[in-house]
Amino acid sequence: MTVHSPVSVAEPLAGHGRPQVTELRLSAFAGHRSAVLPFGPLTFVTGPSGSGKTSALRAYEALARLSAGAELVDVFADPVSCVPERARADDQQRRGFRIGCTVDGAVGPVRLELAVQAEPELRVVGERLSLGGLTLLETALRDPGRRMVQAAWHTAGPAPVTRAPMPDDRLGTALVPLRVAGKTAGQRLVLAAAEQVVVALRSAFACDPRPSRMRAPVPAGLVGPGRLLGGCENLAEVLWRTRAECAARHALFVSAVRTGCAGPVADVLAEEAEDGALHAFIDRGDGVRTPLARLGDGELRYLALALVLLTGPGVLAGDPVAEVPEAYQTLTLLADSLDRRLDPRQSRALAELAARCCARGHIRLVGAVRDGVWAAAAAGDAVVVDLEP
Repeated sequence: MTVHSPVSVAEPLAGHGRPQVTELRLSAFAGHRSAVLPFGPLTFVTGPSGSGKTSALRAYEALARLSAGAELVDVFADPVSCVPERARADDQQRRGFRIGCTVDGAVGPVRLELAVQAEPELRVVGERLSLGGLTLLETALRDPGRRMVQAAWHTAGPAPVTRAPMPDDRLGTALVPLRVAGKTAGQRLVLAAAEQVVVALRSAFACDPRPSRMRAPVPAGLVGPGRLLGGCENLAEVLWRTRAECAARHALFVSAVRTGCAGPVADVLAEEAEDGALHAFIDRGDGVRTPLARLGDGELRYLALALVLLTGPGVLAGDPVAEVPEAYQTLTLLADSLDRRLDPRQSRALAELAARCCARGHIRLVGAVRDGVWAAAAAGDAVVVDLEP
């Protein structure tokens, strides 16, 4: 693996106290062994087919969902596929995988490590949350016959640690606020570190626009108040909302569409039909409206990704940390096959747009691309991680 990083990713962004994932560790996950992927505000993961770009983003998304409280069985539908192919089972026929990350923020660089058993049954077998050389939370499977792990967290009171059982089907870090009282300085440090990790991971949105789904009319109220799904199939509903909410932001979106789509573009809008369904159009400015259904796959993917970059977390169907103000959160967009179906002009325009949006600090992008050369050229401050097969 090769990393080209013109900016430091070992420190939080200057002027921003928002928690941010700066490193993904794939100790043993799918095709990865001892892999460390550094992340900046804008990161492109590149490499040939089979190098593990998709699995790297899948690991990040898994940590994000676990931090939101999801159970293992809902996050890992096929856990055996996450086990390295050459991993050998132990005497009890157990095999598993290990992933982790580093989250920078006000507390400092907090490390999360997670060990998951995939066979013969799915369960957490170990977790560690640490800051520097200090272990803040640690769990371990002591009794395979019981569906729980033994947890110990830093207390720094009359007793150095507090011990209690935790379920073996969830991320212990996400459960810390329910278990740690916060009565001592040590406990408050554990709470702050866990919150930093949870806020950074949960502020993620996996997006893979599906043109085949974007061409059909959208029933009004499909998701709610115009919140964009990961496949962008309800794009017309979101356009209906965003065009009315912020004229300045919509103007930026129209400008981006004008750069990446063929033909004149005066506006992009949605209208409600008699049956209540929403239809999206490109207004060509001369009395002609082109339905989005007539656009090519590359144009639809470009248009959807541009909208995601320009709208922000309030418009996306994610799981925001409601108890933390948005000013302290940074949305991380996870985009697998970011340049799929895009021509060179669209790829460069999207990279340049991403660079401008990420520079403002409210959004980060981790995108898997086939070729990082154009990405680095279009976005000079991007971190480019080259994976080897």
